[in-house]
Amino acid sequence: MILKEHLMDITSSNPHSGSSLESFLEGEGILEEATTAAVKRVIAWQIQQEMEHRKLSKTAMARLMETSRAQLDRVLNPEDGNVTLDTLQRAAKVLGRRVRLELA
Repeated sequence: MILKEHLMDITSSNPHSGSSLESFLEGEGILEEATTAAVKRVIAWQIQQEMEHRKLSKTAMARLMETSRAQLDRVLNPEDGNVTLDTLQRAAKVLGRRVRLELA
C-alpha cells in the first residue's frame, strides 16, 4: 500500500505524467522542430531504401535527378533539413514515387 501511495505522489507531481509525446514536445516549445526533423529522417530513409532496392548508386541517382551528388547527399542526410520540395519531388519521380504534403 505504501508503494502504491508513493507512486501516486510521484506521478501526480509530474506535469507530463500520462501526457502524449506530442503534448510534452509542445510544452517544451519544440514540437515543430521535432516534427520537421522526424519527417526529414523518414523521407531520407525511404529514398535510401528505395535506392538500395533498385540498386541505384548515389552517382546514378543524382544523374537521373539531374542534380549534383552533393545535393543528393543533402537529401539523404537526415540531419540536413534544408532541402527543397522540388528536389524531393525529383527524387521521388526517379524512384517511381510521389511526394504528398498536407496541412493538418
